[in-house]
Amino acid sequence: MDYQALAQDILARVGGKENISSVIHCATRLRFRLKDNGKADAQGLKAHPGVIMVVESGGQFQVVIGNHVHDVWLAVCREADIAEDAAPAADDAPRGSLLARLIDIVSGIFTPFIGVLAASGILKGFLAIAVVCGWLNTSNATYKIWFAASDALFFFFPLVLGYTAGKKFGGNPFITMTIGGALTHPTMIAAFQASQQAGALTETFLGMPVIWFNYSASVIPIIFAAWVSCWLEKQGNRLLPAAVKNFFTPLLCLGVTVPLTFLIIGPIATWLSQMLANGYQFIYAFAPWLAGAAAGALWQVCVIFGLHWGLVPLMVNNLAVLGQDSLLPMLLPAIMGQVGAALAIFLCSRDARQKTLAGSSVTAGIFGITEPAVYGVNLPLRRPFIFGCVAGAVGGAIVGFSHSHVYSFGFASVFTLAQMIPPGGVDATLWGGVLGTLTALVLACGLTLVAGLPGRTDEAASASEDAPQNAA
Repeated sequence: MDYQALAQDILARVGGKENISSVIHCATRLRFRLKDNGKADAQGLKAHPGVIMVVESGGQFQVVIGNHVHDVWLAVCREADIAEDAAPAADDAPRGSLLARLIDIVSGIFTPFIGVLAASGILKGFLAIAVVCGWLNTSNATYKIWFAASDALFFFFPLVLGYTAGKKFGGNPFITMTIGGALTHPTMIAAFQASQQAGALTETFLGMPVIWFNYSASVIPIIFAAWVSCWLEKQGNRLLPAAVKNFFTPLLCLGVTVPLTFLIIGPIATWLSQMLANGYQFIYAFAPWLAGAAAGALWQVCVIFGLHWGLVPLMVNNLAVLGQDSLLPMLLPAIMGQVGAALAIFLCSRDARQKTLAGSSVTAGIFGITEPAVYGVNLPLRRPFIFGCVAGAVGGAIVGFSHSHVYSFGFASVFTLAQMIPPGGVDATLWGGVLGTLTALVLACGLTLVAGLPGRTDEAASASEDAPQNAA
């Protein structure tokens, strides 16, 4: 594909580079924040063969490209003279409803490291399989090195989130990354461990008691702390003389935000994290099968509108607080439901272009990327998309009923099955997850084969009517 030509056409149809406030990308989409969405030509972009779909959601103008979105993003940045690490523009504030602003913030913080986040989860899953099968031992150096590679991102989450949150909130990302480093500093972890001992004395900061927590792998505290730091940074840059603000502003941010995080922000955010995890557990415990059915049916609808980002912190938070998450396994049948519907279209379609698109969509969908299948194949035909959601609901209900969990984070894909292996070894929860996933795949494929291609009967009838005339 000619990425430069595609980038030029995209730029022209979003209103030119002058209309762009910022542009980032996730696994399949270019996410533009435009100064004036009215200048964009969504219909023209949809007609381009290199564009799968255009979605306007969360204040973003999203152009769905596919698996090669990173290459297109690089070409767009070159054509628009946008630095690849450019910070958001001053007027690039989230607009719209509270939900839209929340999703914009979450996607902006998590999107930059989505690839390595998924890779880390997959590697953890492979290590779990290797241990269960006896190929590796946890005391072996090979296992330890690969475990460090898979766990580093999660252990040092506050550093990574500090950097991306700092950029999203318009501050110096190295200041907020340093704050994240303070949260995971060995001295702070040692202080937390000491506080857990019987008879441990309460420590104070300038006379104020400090409640120690282990912030390693935490999510919410550093995001709140980054917002406070970026606000202080803007005030410091505005009030301090130019001759000293380059080093006094970072000093202000570190000297104020780090103690404030350990004293107030961290404990409150940790309490909110625990409340969020416990609240989810309460709802899940009420009817796991119903939660699975709802997740399996609605997940792809959320993906269409970009609302799925709102659930990512919940899943990560569950793993950080509880050590396991039950939501991610219930999403896998939703993925495989759309894959099954696309597979049926691949098997039955007589249109060469549709068959090729369906085949590539199945491959991408197995690895968790469903936008090509949804936008390019299933949704235009309607019934395959609906059957995929129905099958996802059935499979999700089975997964929920089986109480399947994951023990490391990664976006829903075939590799999620490996992440569902319990620390104690294979049990019924894993087999329930496998059964629910296969059920969604087979059911969606079967329903689509039987009733998901309405044009097939008409085409066959037309062909039978034309046959005598052609023979004559």
